Amino acid sequence: MIERAGAGPLRRLVVLRHAKSARPEGVTDHERPLAARGERDAPAAGRALADADCLPGLALCSTAVRARRTWDLAAAQWGTPPPVRHDPRLYHGEVRDLLAVIHEVPAGIETLLLVGHNPGLEDLVLTLAGDGLDDTLDRVGAKFPTSAIAVLSWRGAAWRDLAPRTALLTSVTVPRGGNR
Repeated sequence: MIERAGAGPLRRLVVLRHAKSARPEGVTDHERPLAARGERDAPAAGRALADADCLPGLALCSTAVRARRTWDLAAAQWGTPPPVRHDPRLYHGEVRDLLAVIHEVPAGIETLLLVGHNPGLEDLVLTLAGDGLDDTLDRVGAKFPTSAIAVLSWRGAAWRDLAPRTALLTSVTVPRGGNR
């Protein structure tokens, strides 16, 4: 159950886990590139966001190579991508780190995209969602795979008002590109 209803405009937090990454020998975790499947799935994620009319006014992206590439490929599917901020706190950030970054977002942004990593993103979605439509909470709790997209809706005057259990998890999708 959502703990408190906020006042203010309807806002959406779109959470995108980076696409499938490769694990080349001798490459640090931060520098890992996307795997071939990730190169196909990331554009599919961008198309899914466009099809759902869920394009952000701002994107916050981890500094890791696989997250940045996911962002680049997804955003290339849109006519005019929004501004993006690459923030090192999103690289393996825990819920408190992710919320700190979100709380800094200007109040004028109504839809925010967060591109990052598990387990932080899964934990964030489950922490913020006071409720979910259909089986969305169960699905995220079971697995939040690469390229997964979760959309949380909430009302608030500013992003700093987003708190645990105040959002509704409205959808979870896992877009996949062809030729898997």
